[in-house]
Amino acid sequence: MRASRLFSILTTLQARGQVTAPELAEACEVSVRTIYRDIDALAAAGVPVYADRGAEGGYRLLDGYRVRLNGLSQPEAEALFMAGLPGPAAALGLDAAMIAAQTKLMAALPENLRPNARGMQQRFHLDAPGWFGETEEPKHLRVIASAVLRENLIEIRYQSWKAEKRRRVAPLGLVLKGGNWYLAGLVDGSVRTYRVARVLDCIALDEPIARPSDFDLAAYWRASIERLEAELHPNEAKVRLSPFGLKLFEALSHPYVKARMRLADTADADGWRIATMPVGKTLWHAATELLRLGAEAEVLAPDELREKMAEMTSAMAARYAAPPRRRAVAGRKG
Repeated sequence: MRASRLFSILTTLQARGQVTAPELAEACEVSVRTIYRDIDALAAAGVPVYADRGAEGGYRLLDGYRVRLNGLSQPEAEALFMAGLPGPAAALGLDAAMIAAQTKLMAALPENLRPNARGMQQRFHLDAPGWFGETEEPKHLRVIASAVLRENLIEIRYQSWKAEKRRRVAPLGLVLKGGNWYLAGLVDGSVRTYRVARVLDCIALDEPIARPSDFDLAAYWRASIERLEAELHPNEAKVRLSPFGLKLFEALSHPYVKARMRLADTADADGWRIATMPVGKTLWHAATELLRLGAEAEVLAPDELREKMAEMTSAMAARYAAPPRRRAVAGRKG
């Protein structure tokens, strides 16, 4: 355990340059006192660890000192090869670089770790789009990815839901969600999200951006998703569900709705239970979401949603009660 921790300290120092004892303690999940002892042990073993005193100080390695990769454990080596997913890398134009990096990593690994590391990509595959969906291939993805890495401003022509717009964007990060790429970019002092496939034109400008020091892409994306889901489901409905309806709800409903559904503890004589759940912002959206549950669900409240369900199901029943309309096909004249 200590050997693994010592190696972790070494690689952290090598990657970050200078790190404080409290930061190392948090990363290794040990006390600061333990870190002091570990640093002493590394120094005694001949590792050139130096301490810079003062408020801006911390531990660092002698310039030019490097840690060899033969300290990797088997799970760590396997995890590195799992990270090299070919689909996203190719979309970003990094497939050749990824293959080269993996080749170098394989050469640096001890012989006993190579078979498992090589086998990871033969046993795991990422298929990002949802079922029956397609992977987008945005025309300007590579240009945007290059601007993200180089921290340069871009100018885009963008097709939103309402209109075509031109924007100068400071690109902060890219996210792959369900087979679709999204750009998080700073515009007029606020971070916004753009679907890359809707970027009609993109020009990379030779102008550096001022990246916000506190911007965290993963945290921003989580907050954006939560905010969007809340905006799409601002209302509540009380719904009566059959036992099979509960199974359908679990299989078909949106994760946001499932996570916030409140289910009554007791069932009635027929096994039906009452649930309170978020629904769409309009009656039409709310009704269409619940219609997928068919006759296994009954809306109890609000009254206007119950009336909308009755209106839509009555129209469906009337349409299916009559024989289907067949379009006449004109015969050819001889």
